[in-house]
Amino acid sequence: MAIRLFIIAVIPSIAIAAAIYLTDRYDREPLSLLIKVFVLGALSVIPVIIIQRILVGVNIFPGLFGAAFTAFIIAGVTEEYFKRAVVLFSAYNSRHFNEKLDGIVYCAFSALGFATVENIMYVVFRFSSNYYVGIMRGVLSVPAHILFAVTMGYYLSLAKYSEDENEKRRYFSKSLLIPVIFHGLFNFILMARIPILMLLFIPYVIYLWRVNLIRLNKYTKYSRGDYNKIIEDKE
Repeated sequence: MAIRLFIIAVIPSIAIAAAIYLTDRYDREPLSLLIKVFVLGALSVIPVIIIQRILVGVNIFPGLFGAAFTAFIIAGVTEEYFKRAVVLFSAYNSRHFNEKLDGIVYCAFSALGFATVENIMYVVFRFSSNYYVGIMRGVLSVPAHILFAVTMGYYLSLAKYSEDENEKRRYFSKSLLIPVIFHGLFNFILMARIPILMLLFIPYVIYLWRVNLIRLNKYTKYSRGDYNKIIEDKE
């Protein structure tokens, strides 16, 4: 039973990792660096858990305020901060981070490392008696982490390649702030248990998919354009 639950927990991450890797088909990142980012993303669960436990202890807010604090601060800020920190530490200044699409790729692998461990904790240990938890997390939670990561990588690449210092700082701030907002709203809608908010959940998820697929496609086109230019120069 534990093996089945483990498989259910890791399959979404494997599928998404393969999809991201294949999307980056014009100038693929080295597997060694992607694995490093993934492993560090997985290890980032440790400081996240420690800080989250401290923050849970100081969450004295009642009702919706407590839910908002949990959604935006305990989950949103801590998780997105450390997922971004992994990329900044391991890949941001690497010579392999040489096009805008790379920001999305590295942020996605950091998020996948984190999401994989988190999913194992929930599916295999916390809710081992309920297969539906694994299925629902595979459909919603793990992909959500990747959607937040696409936004993070989008702005992180804008920051890296911006020549204006003010723009660079603004995009760098957005690479954390916007994913935190997206993450917080995702969690808050589910935690608040307000019927009218629940009606907005599916439209919100569709919005996240639409916005981030547009961003992914935009950077993929840039990558293809750079690749075609290199081929033309060689000819």
